[in-house]
Amino acid sequence: MRPVRGDLAPLLAGAATAVGAAGALLALTDSDSPLRGPLTLFLLLAAPAAALAAALRGLDPFGRALASLAGAVAVDMLVAQAMLALHIWSAAGGVVAVTGLSALVFLLVAVRRPRGRTERERTS
Repeated sequence: MRPVRGDLAPLLAGAATAVGAAGALLALTDSDSPLRGPLTLFLLLAAPAAALAAALRGLDPFGRALASLAGAVAVDMLVAQAMLALHIWSAAGGVVAVTGLSALVFLLVAVRRPRGRTERERTS
């Protein structure tokens, strides 16, 4: 049986969520696992990138991926700079702050997205 092209996207999204959750768990529990660094880095890049990609729906796929990845790096740097300036830096605090900002962007995108028909369907 041949898989349909669209069937792989939810599987990859679920796997990325599981990897990010494992990275958050390892960072928040201060684990000594060798996977702590790579999984936490994945979370710190993937969470804001996915949130920004959801907000940038109008761009073509390559432009959206590039802009969301650059935005994710900017969000990470801004959170780190703010925490350092306020003298409250911690790895766990950074993970919580970046994850919270990403969740907030996802929430704002979900609230702003119109329900029902799309704009293209309304104008035609």
